[in-house]
Amino acid sequence: MPDLNLILLGPPGSGKGTQGERLQEDLELPYYATGDILRAAVKAGTEVGLAAREYMDRGDLVPDEVIIGVIADQLEEAGADRGFILDGFPRTVPQAEALDAELTKLGRQLEAVILIEVSDEEIIRRITGRRVCSEGGHIYHLDFNRPETDGICDIDGSELIVRDDDRPEVVRNRLEQYHEKTSPLVSYYEKQALLNRVDGTADPDQVAESIRSLISTLSLEEG
Repeated sequence: MPDLNLILLGPPGSGKGTQGERLQEDLELPYYATGDILRAAVKAGTEVGLAAREYMDRGDLVPDEVIIGVIADQLEEAGADRGFILDGFPRTVPQAEALDAELTKLGRQLEAVILIEVSDEEIIRRITGRRVCSEGGHIYHLDFNRPETDGICDIDGSELIVRDDDRPEVVRNRLEQYHEKTSPLVSYYEKQALLNRVDGTADPDQVAESIRSLISTLSLEEG
């Protein structure tokens, strides 16, 4: 296939980041995690960051006009000419339509949308137990990956913090937003015969293998 353009879809905390990083290594394609892009913009105090911060702190979706511009810039970079992996965008049907229009303008199209399915109860447990290194961004979890010393990063000794958008009340709001605004993307991409479902409650290695199998099938069909 000439290029491989993928979307990772699923609720916050479903493992899209973990699987996106694995795909980035396996496929040697750029991986665009929208949340990371926006958090970097907030930290840097850019115009986009200032516009997005008040929404992110509440767990609300960043307005389309802000995020679409960020993503369009990324897709037009030279590094994305062989394909890309999108995580966290689109989050609404209008964003999906805007992405379709942008890809059409670039003479490209999506190959697959991979939906990682996880229950709300599991999502809440995963996210609220997460701790992040204040300096290097290294990630730990109170259940799955505890640091050797509570509250301290094993790698650089920095303090481990709870991100604002990992607080329980924000997580619940994020899930409500997901079900209201992002879940309609499931039927949107089903109608385009692009949607592929993966059980996100399985071991991360099993999830990765399921995704690899999907992509191998796509390659054979397009080859």
